[in-house]
Amino acid sequence: MTVAPAHSHDCCSHEIPSAGEVAKRDDIFKPEAQETIKATIEAHRADLIGISEYLNANPELAWKEVKSHAKLVSYLEHQGFEVTGYPEYPTAFRAAYTHGAGGRVFGLNSEYDALPGIGHACGHNLIAICGVGALLGIRAAMKAHDIDGTVVLIGTPAEEGAAGKVKLLEAGAYDDLGACMMLHPGRGPGDASGGAVVRSLAIQHIKVEYFGKPAHAGLAPWEGVNALDAAVMAYSSIGVMRQQIKPESRIQGVITEGGGHAANVIPAHTELNYLIRAPTALDLALVRDKMLGCFEGAATVTGCTVTTELGPEMTELRNEKTLATEYAHVMGQLWHIPVQVALGESMGASTDFGNVTHYMPACHPMYGIPAPGGNHTPEFTAAAVTPRAHDESIKAMTAMACVGLRYLADREFALNVADGFKDVKKELAAEQAAAGKV
Repeated sequence: MTVAPAHSHDCCSHEIPSAGEVAKRDDIFKPEAQETIKATIEAHRADLIGISEYLNANPELAWKEVKSHAKLVSYLEHQGFEVTGYPEYPTAFRAAYTHGAGGRVFGLNSEYDALPGIGHACGHNLIAICGVGALLGIRAAMKAHDIDGTVVLIGTPAEEGAAGKVKLLEAGAYDDLGACMMLHPGRGPGDASGGAVVRSLAIQHIKVEYFGKPAHAGLAPWEGVNALDAAVMAYSSIGVMRQQIKPESRIQGVITEGGGHAANVIPAHTELNYLIRAPTALDLALVRDKMLGCFEGAATVTGCTVTTELGPEMTELRNEKTLATEYAHVMGQLWHIPVQVALGESMGASTDFGNVTHYMPACHPMYGIPAPGGNHTPEFTAAAVTPRAHDESIKAMTAMACVGLRYLADREFALNVADGFKDVKKELAAEQAAAGKV
């Protein structure tokens, strides 16, 4: 995931309190329990930093996070958690703690996959420890203050391009949760003391292959069917099509295979990989349909056959407002850090957690760390393991744990979260209706 300037979309964001208004609230929910969370996380600071440094030094790609998985699971088991897994996804895990009988269930998420060539350039080593630290803090508060319920940490592999959470949703990993959260670092403004709760862009991968027929390019070119021509024509057609898409949408594509090895042989196979981003899943579908037309058109003109493989659709984030405003309040109250809550604005990034926010009440705050380069750069990889990055992560995970505590302990708050998610579903339904999809 990467961070870029925000874009506005139609939404009720004007109804959300500003960061300043949130910070001025003087109500503190269960201050003693919050202090327990804060003290517990601080007591585990050295352990959490050690895990982060280990993950940063041992980056692993999607679905191959063997060392990272082992490190996290071993630590959680050492801390007394029962850790289970998902047979079809061996680098995923689930750790849970239940206190008392009944109660609500609050979920946390840890990511720990890296990027090819540049390692933890999106700070997943920090996201991993944010989930672990919040789990430790909530458990301690539940024990010390007799709060019934269950807190769950889901270890989610393969966020970078492989839609790990979409797979885990399909596997039922989120079915018993009442609400859940995760955190994500980005390059912060100035001294990095800030954060935001905003949307992301919907995203989908498309793999395209053209199949032609080889021939001698000098003796009998008419006997060949040129797959390279099809790829070039598709690439050019999409370049022209960009003029007719919304400015917030993004199309990136590369020809990955089949340019040929000799100029006197007609290329018989080419492969392209495309990435679409758009403000919403509905917008993404419109762009995707236009692109599929370009791919088919290039095949028709050149005489090639074409296959298209659609990757999982990752929807835009729809953060639930009650969780978002409570997180902003706690960050202001505990650390005097302003958090912008702008649920109708979008960063130019994407995440598989968007699908979770369409499925259940959920929230994905961003927090800042000092970094000379933004996410997905080598500079961010180095920044994600600095003392200041760990300090900001400790603050953010503490605030997230306090939100989870309130969800478990405050029935009215939990009902407001449920009502907020109903608003999300109504908003999505209204957008579907306006687009003529229902």
